Amino acid sequence: MDTDDLSREAYNGILIEAEKLTHDLTLHFGLLSSDCIDETEYIDKAEKLTKEIMQVEDWELDDLFWGDPPNKEKLIFTCKKILKNIEKVKTIPIEKRKYDF
Repeated sequence: MDTDDLSREAYNGILIEAEKLTHDLTLHFGLLSSDCIDETEYIDKAEKLTKEIMQVEDWELDDLFWGDPPNKEKLIFTCKKILKNIEKVKTIPIEKRKYDF
């Protein structure tokens, strides 16, 4: 699937939120979509990735963000916000989500 296949709620809650911090974080979430068959799988993988990023050691941030790591506190704040957004999206039935097809 492609990120264009995501509902507006999922796209805004994950990708747009990540972009507010750094485009490099957005790239990580964007790459996830190519390995997913639908939005439900994408959301599950995005949640897992977010939790993994929150556990990254300081010394790993440089590699994760291609030599330009964001402030760790801001990264954690953004990850927490993405997780909250994911929880909100999960409460919306798929048929009630808005898509840009």
